[in-house]
Amino acid sequence: MKTIIEPFRIKAVEPIRLASPEQREEVLRDAGFNLFKVAAEHVLIDLLTDSGTGAMSAQQWAAVMRADESYAGSTSFLRLRETVEEIMGFERMLPTHQGRASERILFDLIGGEGKIVPNNAHFDTTRANIEHSGARAVDLGIPEATDPTNRHPFKGNLDLSRLESLLAAESARVPVVMCTVTSNTSGGQPVSLENLRATRDLCRRHGVPLFLDACRFAENAWFIKEREAGQQDRSARAIAREMFDLADGATISAKKDGIVNIGGLLLVRDAELFRRASDLTILTEGYVTYGGLAGRDLEAMAQGFREHSHVRGGNRHVRRPAATAARPGPSGRAAASLHAVPHGLRRGGAGGTVREAGADSRAADRGRAGSAAAFQCALRGSPGVCALDTGTPHHFASGVIAVGCRGAVFGFPQSRRGFSR
Repeated sequence: MKTIIEPFRIKAVEPIRLASPEQREEVLRDAGFNLFKVAAEHVLIDLLTDSGTGAMSAQQWAAVMRADESYAGSTSFLRLRETVEEIMGFERMLPTHQGRASERILFDLIGGEGKIVPNNAHFDTTRANIEHSGARAVDLGIPEATDPTNRHPFKGNLDLSRLESLLAAESARVPVVMCTVTSNTSGGQPVSLENLRATRDLCRRHGVPLFLDACRFAENAWFIKEREAGQQDRSARAIAREMFDLADGATISAKKDGIVNIGGLLLVRDAELFRRASDLTILTEGYVTYGGLAGRDLEAMAQGFREHSHVRGGNRHVRRPAATAARPGPSGRAAASLHAVPHGLRRGGAGGTVREAGADSRAADRGRAGSAAAFQCALRGSPGVCALDTGTPHHFASGVIAVGCRGAVFGFPQSRRGFSR
């Protein structure tokens, strides 16, 4: 349904404060231009991430009130398990405090020196947990994923030929093939059902399990429904279920498509792996029926999965600008990136990448980046990233002063000099 209004009612409000450019510059200088050190009270629009920062639904808050905080056998856990079985088709499920905890448990068990873990594009915590175990994380995305002007509808797809070559040569060293849906590191780009099916066939042929990094499974299902031939008449929930049916396991941060402030899941089909993961969960997270979460968190997660698996609203209410040679596309789901060109800088290269022009453009830039010569907005980037691609950390920070938001640089090497995500 198309509508000119947002399809929800707002029942609570929180006051926010708009500071002057001078006040914002002072805050940034006090923080050493490190946006992670800026207190949230000073940020008008926080685009750092949408992971766990959104509002829960009325039904989720109602579910919180019925939570059972029993240590073992909690009815809240049983409701979550029932939800996971219904939507995702997994009988073996472990709750965790968030997705990276699921990754740590998994790769503590199956990673290790000499192992190789391929993925379409590893999220940063996934890569870190793999490499912390001693294994090597390998990105095998399709070439179109790195071309911002290419209109391929599924830029999150795995490159099947490269995956087949890797498995043919090294399958004994590959404990699992991962596929991230949607591909966060590739700008929230989706993976097609056709690609997932082919990936599953390759994994079976070489005797390697397939795991999903399924933080945004519902959004990926919506993209499949919208873009993939033959899928338009299926429900997003049915598509999501087929995605999970193709997998041997999944790691999930519920802070995305579970629409909760905290929570995650580790899903496995193998009974022995589940037993070992359960032992490690008890050691590091909590008992297997709560995984470091309160009963109210389990309730909110179960309700959030039920609501969001229908993907009501979502992308359909986002108005996107048309793609041009200087505007990346097609849109992913995860975020908005702002490409700002402040005074004293010039635009260069496809996609509006900014390069420095002049020995000292800082004075011209200070406080005036909001009136940039070019200001483009496209849905691209990892969750909630506001990429003010202005060439250096100082310019980036000044751009943030002007627009009054917080974010992190994404996707352009020259934007990362001396700057840490």
